[in-house]
Amino acid sequence: MNKTELVKKIADATGLSAADAKKALDATTCAIKEAMVDGDKVQLIGFGTFSTKERPARQGVNPSSGEKIQIAAKTVVKFNPGSEFEEAVNK
Repeated sequence: MNKTELVKKIADATGLSAADAKKALDATTCAIKEAMVDGDKVQLIGFGTFSTKERPARQGVNPSSGEKIQIAAKTVVKFNPGSEFEEAVNK
């Protein structure tokens, strides 16, 4: 499913126009993104939790040359699905 299809499903389920559903989806994703940038956790009961985690710098190997390289530290986004979400997927 892509964004256009998701907007249509939201519009159909809520009775909103497609434009209003797109605004609602954009506002939701923007709020989640801002929370991740600020290092906050977003918990949607029944759906899941978005959080960030620091990944330390490490040494890796270039697969084509075998040369050792340094991989920089970075922050990654984690998603842990909620129990209701997992149950629905595993039916």
